[in-house]
Amino acid sequence: MNIASLAQRFRHAQRSTLARGLAAFGSAEILTRVVRIAAIVVIARQVSPTVMGAAALALSLFELVRVLANAGIGQCIIAESDAGLAAACNTAHRLFWAWFGCVAIVQLLVAAVLYAVFDMTDIAAMLAVLSGVYLFMPAGLVQVFLLMREQRFGLLARIRATQAICDHVFTLLLVLAWPSAWAIVLPKLLTAPLWLVLVRRNRSWRAQPQAGRAPARAFLGFGLGVLVSDLATVARAQIDKLVVGALFGVEALGIYYFAFNAGLGITTSFVMALGNVLFPYICAVPVWAERQRRCRQGLAVAVVVFMPVLLAQVGLAHIYVPLIFGSQWVDAAPLVSVLGLGAIPMIFAALGALSLFAPFGLMAAASAYVAGLAVVMIPAALYYLIQSPVCEHPATSNGSYA
Repeated sequence: MNIASLAQRFRHAQRSTLARGLAAFGSAEILTRVVRIAAIVVIARQVSPTVMGAAALALSLFELVRVLANAGIGQCIIAESDAGLAAACNTAHRLFWAWFGCVAIVQLLVAAVLYAVFDMTDIAAMLAVLSGVYLFMPAGLVQVFLLMREQRFGLLARIRATQAICDHVFTLLLVLAWPSAWAIVLPKLLTAPLWLVLVRRNRSWRAQPQAGRAPARAFLGFGLGVLVSDLATVARAQIDKLVVGALFGVEALGIYYFAFNAGLGITTSFVMALGNVLFPYICAVPVWAERQRRCRQGLAVAVVVFMPVLLAQVGLAHIYVPLIFGSQWVDAAPLVSVLGLGAIPMIFAALGALSLFAPFGLMAAASAYVAGLAVVMIPAALYYLIQSPVCEHPATSNGSYA
């Protein structure tokens, strides 16, 4: 066998490695997405944009309040030494209950403001009911962070995927029986006990009074950094929905929320999957020239695999949106196309930067990834904020939510 043939086989094996990694990565996530798409189809055919908007507003506010729960308590369990682990878990368990009780109160206060000031009775009631989630979480969080400390991420991913799939299935069934915003919101509460059972079944833990407790002040060091980081992440994902609701009303928010999930939301997951596979694939070889070749190969895969699907999703939205989701969503088709186009700069800017800087280490690659997104998105956002005229939505010219 000659050298050229060996080289060809080697390149084929490398392509197979990338393909297998891409196919194997996040199988639970793929299943979750399939169930989610099915749920979106059923929801869209059963409810109106106004109902969808009310649910979107309640869930966005819920996610913004829930970020307060990430106070860095669990990170102390992960960072603690073996000798002090039992005491740290004892203290963390008590702090979880106290802190989550405070977060529940904050959410109830937000619900009270929505009811008393903005007269949003249904949305306030949804937020009040969703505060029940905080009654389940503290009982399983020590176990979750112990699993993270033990690096059992596959198990955590399966638990998360199981909860997400059940969430979508419950939503689907409830929407069929009761087409309302409540049917979209309630599964967040209904799956909380399931999450707790799964966590406690897969990682046992009991308080050990004889081990004593760690000083509570030791848990404060992680809090601010974790909270700011998570708040920025959640704000990036939710603030746009609140802005759309505030400017254009609940019906417009429902159309936007649907278009986001049917457009950019789905394609983004595939782009992120490619990024997660591509980084270790590039870093697996020490030779600079080979890393460059793998960078080009990864981007070629992105173009060949994702671009045709993306272009079909964008170009055919006016056909499949009313056909699959129902005629009431025909106005959302242009939005699905526009938001779907958002995946194109993500592929070239984000993954291109990730590929180029991966050979210089994780921090360089992560910084380049963020910079790649910023270079595309920040100028576009500033342009539209500065140049676009302020206009009123014809259906909600008063600029209110309702």
